[in-house]
Amino acid sequence: MQREAVYNPPHMDFNRVSSFRFFHTIGWAVLLCALIVGIAATLGRATLNLKAALTDKPDIAIYLLLPEEEIGRTMLLREKDNERDYLAETKDGPKLVRLKRGDKQWFVVEVQKLRE
Repeated sequence: MQREAVYNPPHMDFNRVSSFRFFHTIGWAVLLCALIVGIAATLGRATLNLKAALTDKPDIAIYLLLPEEEIGRTMLLREKDNERDYLAETKDGPKLVRLKRGDKQWFVVEVQKLRE
């Protein structure tokens, strides 16, 4: 019986790997896996917070819905069941912002520029 020659590349010689090198590689793999899971969990939590801000908290939703206005400070003027009016200080001066609650989230109904 003749034995076939098996190709064994030099970089895959597991008998020569030291225990330090093995545990060093495994340690980095575990650390990177934990980092990836941590980043994914953080992004998931941030997404849930953003969704909650648009659905449950209209005071935060006004900042998220109008980023181009660069809103500095807001004051609630009137509140109804599913509608809120705000006085917002923006880069262009004071504005009246009216938010209305839809089926799932708040949305901007109207933005009026006010005189100072």
